[in-house]
Amino acid sequence: MDMGAMSDPERMFFFELACKNAEAAYVQNPHDADNLTRWGGALLELSQVRNGPESLKCLEDAESKLEEALKIDPAKADALWCLGNAQTSHGFFTPDTVKANEFFVRATECFQKAVDVVCMCSCGLNNPHVLRSTSEPTNELYKKSLDLSSKAPELHLEIHRQMASQASQASSASNPRQSRKKKKDSEFWYDLCGWAILGVGIYAWFAIAKANAPPPPAKF
Repeated sequence: MDMGAMSDPERMFFFELACKNAEAAYVQNPHDADNLTRWGGALLELSQVRNGPESLKCLEDAESKLEEALKIDPAKADALWCLGNAQTSHGFFTPDTVKANEFFVRATECFQKAVDVVCMCSCGLNNPHVLRSTSEPTNELYKKSLDLSSKAPELHLEIHRQMASQASQASSASNPRQSRKKKKDSEFWYDLCGWAILGVGIYAWFAIAKANAPPPPAKF
């Protein structure tokens, strides 16, 4: 399945189904960190195709599932990475700069931990949690996310500057134009927020799709 070719309604259906499957699996085994991570990743995807309060609710639910996964397995690099992406996106949803930066700091910590976990694995440390990370995304992806996280505060300021400017222009327009302007503002907002989880779509889909088939024994 080509995620790039899917429409928003198709993506919504796909990830809503993934959430339902994860919820059913959770009832059977609430201590499965892999399932919780897939659930969190699916919710993170849904936050990108829903709007307003629904989008934020999906984001908060994603954080909750990923944090639960990390309570079970604190060295789960893919959960750390997804949580970092969720917290970065949450930061962009937060207008207050100080509060937004708190999310960005936590996101950076998650990305750094993910990088460290995979580095420990490459060093051959005898840690069962770390060894599982060999089946997760490469450390280059984690390092790239860590690098991008340092740019989040600056981008947050630029986003809200542009949004304030657009809102000011819209306030002087006629009602029909105001409606169109608000729609453009919304589209601008969600397009830019999407930068934070660039790559999550590919990874989350891969992880969920892989869960629907018997996995190779060597990877689990």
